[in-house]
Amino acid sequence: MTDQSQDENQILRDTVREFLKREVEPISSKIDSQDYFPADVFKKMGKMGFLGVTIPEEYGGSALGYEAQAMIEEEIGYYSASLALSYGAHSNLCLDNLYRNGSEELRENYVPKLSSGEFIGSLALTEPESGSDALNMKTVSTENGNGFSITGSKTFITNAPVADLFLVYSRFGDGYNAYCVLSDDKGFSRGKKFDKMGMRGSPTGEIYFDSLQIPYNRLIGKRGDGKRIILSGLNSERVILSFIFIGVARRALELALKYSTERKQSGKFLYEFQLIQEKLAYMYTRLRTSRLLAEDSLGLLKRDPLDSVSAASAILHATESAEYIAREAIQIFGGYGYIKDNEPERLMRDAILGQIGAGTTEIRKRLVALGIVKQYREGKVRL
Repeated sequence: MTDQSQDENQILRDTVREFLKREVEPISSKIDSQDYFPADVFKKMGKMGFLGVTIPEEYGGSALGYEAQAMIEEEIGYYSASLALSYGAHSNLCLDNLYRNGSEELRENYVPKLSSGEFIGSLALTEPESGSDALNMKTVSTENGNGFSITGSKTFITNAPVADLFLVYSRFGDGYNAYCVLSDDKGFSRGKKFDKMGMRGSPTGEIYFDSLQIPYNRLIGKRGDGKRIILSGLNSERVILSFIFIGVARRALELALKYSTERKQSGKFLYEFQLIQEKLAYMYTRLRTSRLLAEDSLGLLKRDPLDSVSAASAILHATESAEYIAREAIQIFGGYGYIKDNEPERLMRDAILGQIGAGTTEIRKRLVALGIVKQYREGKVRL
C-alpha cells in the first residue's frame, strides 16, 4: 500500500469516525434499550457515500471498494454493532450483490435508490427449516406467462421490518432463482419483528410470499443462477461482517483499559494486578490477530472470491475473539460490567450474534477443516 493510499484511507476513517461520533454515539444506548432503528441516520449515511461504497459513481456510489466497506463496518461496530449489522445487510448483502449480479435495468432502477438511502435493502435466504442448510429451502417459484410466482417464507431476516427491497432466493425447478422483491408487491407481507437478546436496533423479522408475482425484468441473473449468486456472495459477506466484531472487540478493550487505569482496589490500580495484566495482554493479542487475519482475507478475496477457507477463518476468529474480549471486559469491570447502564454488558450480548449469523461457528469450522484438507491433498494448502 502506498503512502498516498494510506493517507486517503486515514482521511476516510477520520471522516467516518467524526460522523459516527456526532450522529451515533449520542443515541447508541437508545438504539439498544429501545430496540430503535435510526432511519434518519441511515439516510445521512447514504448522503455521505457510505451505503454505496462499493458501487460506481454513475449509480450513485462512491466507488471506494471492499477495503473501505470493511473499514466503515469496523467503525460503526465500535459505536453500535446493531447499526453495523443493518449496514452490512444493506450495503454488502443486498446492494453490492444486486449491482454485481443484476441486469442493467435493475441497476438503473434500484441501485441509486439503495446507494442514497432512499430504499433500505435486505437479503432473504434463511427459512424456518433451513438455517445452516441454506439450500434446503422450501420457498418455491414457478414461471407463468407474465413472469414468476413466489410462494413461501423467510425468517431471521435482518432489516425485514423496515426494508423496501429484498434480494430473495427460491427453488426453481431443479435449481434456484434470485429475485428483486419490493415491499409493496402484491402477495408480500411482513411477519413478526423479533425481540432479540443483542443487536437490538437492527430490526430482524419474518417475511411471506403468497403467490407473489414477479415480472421477468426482476429476475437477478439467469434462470437457475441462484446457487451461484448465493455462493459468490457468502465469502465477501463473511469477511466484511467480521469487521463488525473487530469494532466490538476494540471498544471492549478500550473500555477495559480505561477502567483498569482509573479503578483502584486495595490501594492499587487494577492494571497493577498480574491477573488483570494477563487479561489485557490476551485481549490485545486476539484483537490484533483478528484484524490481521481479516485484512489478509480481504486481500485474498480480490484474487479468489470463492476462497471459503480464508473467509470462514476470518469471521471464525473475529467473532470468537469479540465474545472473549467482551466477556473479559465484564470480568475487569466486575459487578459494574454486569449492569445494563454500562457498555460491556451490551457488547457481550452483541458479540454473541457473531457466532450465529452469516453461518454458525460450527459451519465455519467445517468449512476451514474440509477446505485445508482438500488443499493439502492438491498440494495447494497455504500455511
